[in-house]
This record gives sequence, C-alpha cells and structure tokens, in this order.
Amino acid sequence: MTRRSLGRRGLLRLSAAVSAGALLPAEALFAANVSAAGPWAAPDDARLRALKDLNGYFPFTVPSSIAEWKVRKEYVSRQIRVACGLWPMPERPAIQATVHGRVERDDYTVDRVYFESSPGLLVTGSLYLPKNVSGRLPVVLCPHGHWQNGRFHDHGDSQIEKELASGGETDKVGGRHPLQARCVQLARMGCMVFIYDMLGYADGSSLTQELAHGFAKQRPGLSAADNFGLFSAQSELRSLNAMGLQTWNSIRALDWIMSRPDADTSRIGVTGASGGGTQTFILTALDERVTAAFPAVMVSTAMQGGCTCENASYLRVGTGNIEFAAMAAPRPIAMTGADDWTVDIETKGLPELKRLYAMYGVPENVHAKYMKFPHNYNLPSRMMMYDFFNRTLQLGRTELAEREYLPLTRDEATVFNAEHPAPDKSEAAEVALLKSLDTANAAQIAALTPTDAAGVSRFRTVIGGALDVMIGRKLPRRGATSTRHLHDSVCGDVTYTTVRIRLGEVGEELPCWLLRPARWNRQVVLWLDGHGKSGVFGADGQTTPAVSRLLQAGFAVQSADLYLTGEFTADGQPVTQSPVVGNPREFAGYTLGYNSPLFSQRVHDILTLISACMSGSQSAARIFLAGVNGAGAHVACAAAVARDCVAGVALDTAGFRFASVTEIRDVNLLPGAVRFGDLPAMLALCAPLPLAIAGETAESLPVTQAVYGACGAAGGLTLLSGDAAPAMADWIAHRGVQASAGKRPQGLLRRLLKH
Repeated sequence: MTRRSLGRRGLLRLSAAVSAGALLPAEALFAANVSAAGPWAAPDDARLRALKDLNGYFPFTVPSSIAEWKVRKEYVSRQIRVACGLWPMPERPAIQATVHGRVERDDYTVDRVYFESSPGLLVTGSLYLPKNVSGRLPVVLCPHGHWQNGRFHDHGDSQIEKELASGGETDKVGGRHPLQARCVQLARMGCMVFIYDMLGYADGSSLTQELAHGFAKQRPGLSAADNFGLFSAQSELRSLNAMGLQTWNSIRALDWIMSRPDADTSRIGVTGASGGGTQTFILTALDERVTAAFPAVMVSTAMQGGCTCENASYLRVGTGNIEFAAMAAPRPIAMTGADDWTVDIETKGLPELKRLYAMYGVPENVHAKYMKFPHNYNLPSRMMMYDFFNRTLQLGRTELAEREYLPLTRDEATVFNAEHPAPDKSEAAEVALLKSLDTANAAQIAALTPTDAAGVSRFRTVIGGALDVMIGRKLPRRGATSTRHLHDSVCGDVTYTTVRIRLGEVGEELPCWLLRPARWNRQVVLWLDGHGKSGVFGADGQTTPAVSRLLQAGFAVQSADLYLTGEFTADGQPVTQSPVVGNPREFAGYTLGYNSPLFSQRVHDILTLISACMSGSQSAARIFLAGVNGAGAHVACAAAVARDCVAGVALDTAGFRFASVTEIRDVNLLPGAVRFGDLPAMLALCAPLPLAIAGETAESLPVTQAVYGACGAAGGLTLLSGDAAPAMADWIAHRGVQASAGKRPQGLLRRLLKH
C-alpha cells in the first residue's frame, strides 16, 4: 500500500475525476502525487463471468445429518413456494367439481372432470376408476408433460412404427396412446387415476398453450400496473407465472382427489414424464400427502427444464432438480433416464440421493434406471412405474402387463360440450385472471399488518421469510471477508484510502473508499450511493456536505461501487439494464431462475460491507447504513437482513416503489416485491431498528408505522424533511453522539462482538 500526503489541489483533482465518473489508472487516483504503475484493473469478481442458465451443472450436496437436512429442506420448500407464488399458500376453499359424461369400458370407467382451482383458473382432466372394486382406492395423479395435444395425444402412424421397431412399444394401440395406456393399466391395477391438463393443453385452463408454453416476446401493452399479463415485469413483481399456476393446479387436483370419499388418502402416487416429471417432483416436494413419486426423464444434474412452465424467478438459485427430488425423502421415489439430459442419472444424482436416504435408514426407497431410448415414457418405463406403484401403494398385483384396450376418442375425452361450454381463452381473460389472483393475494398480505407482538412475528415469518429468498443471502459470517488496501493519503485530519473488500467464499470483490478522521469515534457509516462510491464527493471535488458533517462528528465513512456501478463498468456509470442469459425468449425466469436479481446482488454487497466492518483489529463498535440516489431500497433490504448488527439506518426512498417497474430488464426488478407489500413492508422488517426515512410521508407508510408501533418502537421511526442527505447525516450524527455518551443500550456492541 502506498501512503502519501495529498495536497488540497491533488484532492480536488482526484475528487473531480471520481465524481465525473472518469476511469483512471488505479495509482493515478491520487493525481500527480502518485505515479501511474499499470492499467486500471476491474474487480476480480465471479459475477462478471457468464451467467448460469438452465443448461448449467446442478449437483446435490448431501447434508451431514438429518437435522441439517431438515433446515435445508425448509428453506428449499420456501424457495419453491416463493418462486411459484405460493408463499403464503393461497386460500383453499372446498372444490366444486363438475364430473360428467362417463365413458364405460370393460373393467374401468372414465369421467370428465373440471373445476376452478382459483376463480378463472381451471383444472381439466379425465378420471379413471376401476370397476368391481370395493373400499377406498389408492390414487395416482398424472400430470402429463409436453406431449402434443396433451391428454388427446396420438403418436400417429409413423411414430408408432418407430416405437415398435426400437422396442419402446410392443402394442400398436397402447403404444400409439401412451398417456391413456398408463391410466388404463393403473386403473386395472385397482387405482383411481386422474390425468389432468397442463396449462393450455387439450382442454386446459383459460390460457392458451402458445402463451403458457411458447411465450417468447414481451408485450408492452400488457405491462402496466392496472393491465398486465403473464411474463411481464408486473406479473414477475407479483410472482404470478406459468410454473406457479401449473403447480397450484397440481395442489388443487390433490385437494379434490383427497376430498373424495372413495379415495384412500394414505396411498397417493404421482407420475409424469418430462414437464410432467417436473410437476411430479415439485408437487412431491411441496406436499407431504404424496406418498410415492415417479418422475420420468426429468431429474438430472444437467438441463433443468426448458419450458416457461418449468422455470420461475428464484426457483433454482443455489439448487436444482436433484435436490428437488431429494425433498421426497424418506418417501419412495423412482426415476428413469434416457438418451437426453438424464442420461447420467445413475452416476450423477442417484448416488447422492442414496446417501441421503441411507441417513433415514431406507436406501431402498430411492431408485433410478437409465434406459437406452430417446426422451420418452414408453413401455419399459411404464413397466418400471407399474412395479414401483404396485410395491409402494401396496396394490398386491401379480400381473402388471398392459392388455388390449379401446382408447378414448377426442370427443370422449374432452370435458367441454354444448352443456359444458369451454371458457374464453382471450387476452382479456388472461388479464382478469391475474387481477383476481393479485387481489386475493393483496388481501392476504394486508391481513398480516400487525397490532401486537404476535402479529409482528407472523409478519416477519411471511414477509421476512419471502425476503430471505428474494435476497438469497444472509449476513456473511464474521471473518468471511478480507480487505486489501491499495492507497491512502492524508488531507487535513482525514485519511482517504482506496480498498478492495473481498468475500472469498463466493469470489466477489468490491472497490471502496474509506474516509477516516484522525479522531475516529469507532463508528462507521456505510454511505451507499446508487451511482457508486464517487457519490461521497461533490461536483466541486470536495466531500459532500453530508459526508463532511459525518467526518467532523468523528465517524468513518465507507462507500463502495455496488455491483455494476463505478469500477464494474467500462465507463464508470451504472448499467441501465440487468444482464440476461443467452436464451432468446424474453422471459425473466430463464435468467432469474438461476441467478439472483441485480437488485439482490447489490444488497449482497451491502451485507459484505457490514461483515467487513465487523471484522479485524479495526472493527467498528457501531455501524450505520445510509442510502441515497437510488440506493435507499437496497439499504432497506440489507438492514432487514442484518437488523441485529446495525445501529441505525437513514435512507432516501425518493418515493420509489417496485410497482413502478414495467420492464423485465429494469435494474430494480425484484420479483415478488409487490406481492409482499412493496418497499413499505421491507422498511417495516427493519423494526425496531432506529430508522430515518426521507422521501416519504406518514400517509405513504402505514404498514411500516404499524409494525414499528406493534413492536413498541414507534419512536424509532423518523420521517425526514428538507434536503435528504444533510438531514440523514444530522440524524446519524445525533444517534452516534447519543450512543457514545452511553444513552443507547450497549446490547448492539455485544451482539456485534459475538457475531
């Protein structure tokens, strides 16, 4: 590290260059007083490499104990629910199903079924029942996957000839209608079988197949807060997506089946292939009522599911399909692999699942087998599935071979006719459906506004639990960061230091300014500016009045270039759009299903800074957060995560709300943010931490005030007026003086040292 005395003129030149966003060689940051010694070096940050996408590598790390796994399982379950818009679980009133048009066959019957899973969202399908069977029936749910025409699928002449030639099928009729074949055979084995449509397939729902599964291009006319469709920024902000709607239909299908008096609710199986395999392991992961699962040709450490209905923001950040399958443990699960992305299931995935199941003492409850066929749910796969359910659902059958049957015609299978008309699948119906779901969720979240301590606990469980997933990172442990000092210089009684703070475990590095007065009071203000660390200087090249006020009061001030601001960019200016993966389809889930949103990554950086301030011989006794020029919302979220390790927070929201975001590449897109109460709810999660807010009024923050009041900390919430930055600095300075004088309890310091 180079240490020089920097004259006023040099500091002015330095500050002017920084505030103008100029990118200079690192040593030239100290103007003429420091000689240049090499080109500017971008941060050594893993995030600057290629983004992860659905074709990445997704191994499963086996936990060291069942106790550890239970903690992890709770988080992954919550992550799936948040991603799918099912946290908290929507209201589930009794289902009023229409069951009609029974078709009689020799030893089974088929009923046509449809019902609303939510107002305007339909579940449609075929219910197969065995004849001449008494007592309650074991159940198998069949989400069908991406078969052409869904329940109406017919391989056609040319394809069935290929199947027969390959040995994938042996019967021309059963092989031509493989979805019906498995339902018929399971019914003949004594099961109640419900095969239901994916969104838009066959009779499916009130959305088109082209929209739910083929969406490719954003629709600007459907991205307004009062008029939005699927895959828009507004639907992302509310966690309304095809994956979630389809999963909700699966849950409600299970609800309906279990309400039937002829269903044996202790024996519930689920099976599907490809996209139906995705629904199989997701439903099993979320719902302990499933007792056995058979996801075919989908569980893999490789490609995770290519359809828009298999992806959602947050869904696979830090996890993947093998871990989703592991959520079944210790319940029985079996999988097939094929000559596709599942080809290595026996060597990549199954061994790890076996180790987890062995911890439960039931390694025999998980099985996978590769079969040398293309992507399929053919006869060899179905035979494996029949044997699996015969054992796990205790069917007691000695003969499992498929027999000849008469397949349903399309007219016999469809649930809609003149007496039961199909719903409208228009754009207007799509908008109305999403509005209905949004309205119901908003009422559910509003009901969480607390009036007492118990209510605060519920609020934190739901809203805080969601934010945990949305941000996707806790405060790094003490000692996790390292600090590399590049240069420092003294001007007056302030030392100006450039440092790089590194969070080695994830390979992230932050360029920082550290300004420390000679008479440091052992308190640090992390001053975060949406434009980067240059924000500590004004256009005149001197520290801003707010920063000067803090330095004069004895505080050290640290600022950083949050991800993709300042030194992270070629021109020193913040990026104007979030990065995306190479997938040409304009769906946020293809990027944010595997990578944290840019907004969240900037919150990660603030958490890294907090951890760094708590470490080392020069650790701070108290840490304050401040956010200006677009960084206010980031600071609010960081404070909510690290509430117990921060002495106070001051921020300027400038009236920002996530609801104002209308583009999926907006740098402030945070999926789910509107669903969970927008910025006021995130500010409320800071309670009872002392919090000063500029850019708001009492009328604009009712939930924030309610939570602070319910915590008994109404006095800890301050609304600032006038020029935001100076008001924030004055508030922090006042709090710091109180703390230094011993007027603030010292519990915070003890927590910091313990952490």
